[in-house]
Parts: sequence; C-alpha cells; structure tokens
Amino acid sequence: MTILLTGATGFLGSHILDALVAQGHTVIILKRSSSKLNRIKHLINNIVMYDIDKQHLADIFKKFHIEMIIHCATNYGRSQRKADEIVEANLMLPLKLLLLGIEHGIKTFINTDTLLDKRVNEYSLSKKQFLDWLKIYSDSIYAINIALEHFYGPNDDPSKFTTYVIKSMLDHVKQLDLTLGQQKRDFIYIDDVVEVFLTLVNSIKNESCGFIEYEVGTGELTTIEEFVKMVKVITINENTLLNFGAVPYRKNEPMESHVNLIALKKLGWEAKIDLLEGLKKTILIEENNI
Repeated sequence: MTILLTGATGFLGSHILDALVAQGHTVIILKRSSSKLNRIKHLINNIVMYDIDKQHLADIFKKFHIEMIIHCATNYGRSQRKADEIVEANLMLPLKLLLLGIEHGIKTFINTDTLLDKRVNEYSLSKKQFLDWLKIYSDSIYAINIALEHFYGPNDDPSKFTTYVIKSMLDHVKQLDLTLGQQKRDFIYIDDVVEVFLTLVNSIKNESCGFIEYEVGTGELTTIEEFVKMVKVITINENTLLNFGAVPYRKNEPMESHVNLIALKKLGWEAKIDLLEGLKKTILIEENNI
C-alpha cells in the first residue's frame, strides 16, 4: 500500500516506519523542517518526505494515491509547550488529514491515542477532542483508534518517565524524587506496540467505513514503585536514593489502569515481551549509548 505516516521521526513513528518499509509499503512521511532525522537516517532513500511547514497538504493527496493514513505525531505538552502548539499537533493536524483523506477517497485512518483520561492534562484533553471528531467522520472512512498504555524502549525521548528513570539510574544520580509510586501502570515494550500496528495494517480488507478502537497493553499491572525498584536492581545501582513521596500526584491522577485486550486478541495479537525482559533489553542498549 501507499501509506501516509505522521510522527515518523519520533520514537514510536520511527519504529513503525521501519516495519512498514520492511514489509514493502510505499511510505510518505510528514515532518517539520526542524525535525531531527537521526532515528530514520537509514531509511531516507526508501521513503518520500515532506515538511508540513513548507508544503500544502492538499498537494500531497493530489500527487499520490494514498490508501491509508497513520497518525503518530504527538505533542505531549512537555518542556512548557504552549496550549496552541499541543492543539495543533494533536487535534488540528489529524483533523486536516482526516478531512483530506475523506475528500480523496482514502479507505483507512489509524489514529494513535492514549488511555489517559482527558482531565489529566492538555495532552490527553487534545487527544480525546480529536477522538470525538474521528467518531463523527467514521461514517465516511474506516477509523481505527489505537489507545496505548505506557510504551517504552531504548532511545526513547529522555523527557518520558520510563526513560528518565532508566537514565537517572545509569547515571547514578544522588537522589530521585518521585511520587509515592502506588499508581498501577501497564508497561509495554515498543516491539509489541509495533506489532499491533502491523497486525491492523495487514488485517484490513474491504471495510468501507465505521469506527473501532483497540486498547494496547500487556494486561499486567505494575506499580510505579515496583517499576523504579526493578530498574534500580537491573542497573546494579546502589547509590541513588529513591525519594518516594517527594512529588505530589498529578491532579486527576489515575491510580489504576485496565486494558481491554479482547479486540486485539481476536486478531491473534498478544504481547510477547514481559517487563523484566523489556527493561533488560532497553537498559543494555542505553548502557552502550553512554
């Protein structure tokens, strides 16, 4: 297929891009002119790239017979990002692509979402706002929403919690200030997440329109406290003080999350890498990068 992919220079998007190219798909990526290409430099000659800050989106749809859109571009709202920037990446960009996709007869739109409640922060609010629009237009396109739990892996963004903890432990920081850590989360390794996207891309047949959602996780819950202590043991860190309770919980912090995997299991997918194995893989690579 010819697939339009956003967020391809990011952690999740770059892994999905790698897998799509390996399967022989023609992939067109949208990026910003300022985007770093280090994650996808080995694929540059095998893809088509456009800078969304320099290119009219409509022209791309006129030039190529695009069959599917996969939206992975995300603004998490970190580093004091402004609300309008968050809304542009998480609501306005996918909405523009959705409408152009419908206008040009594209069959499928796959959206990357979060399982976080919309009340947690601006990021989750903007993601849920687009989800409402996606549902509205699902009478004109086959809309797939992929709601992800906490995915992780080597070379992820250092601003993400899992990467921050791993790097802090490898650096043997003196003290790590944390919440009480009783929140229960479902941590899923990046390779298992990519398999979800591939499973869905390869399972789509002749669906004309409609909406379906897949929740993605392992089905196993781990407290933040257990996660951090596990990383500490794997990194053989005897120096860092874990200061649980130093940071307050976020407003509307979900204390326990549950993933409904029934829909994915019907397609034959299941997570293959447990947390211990995934952390060992991640930490080994991160150690070599130091």
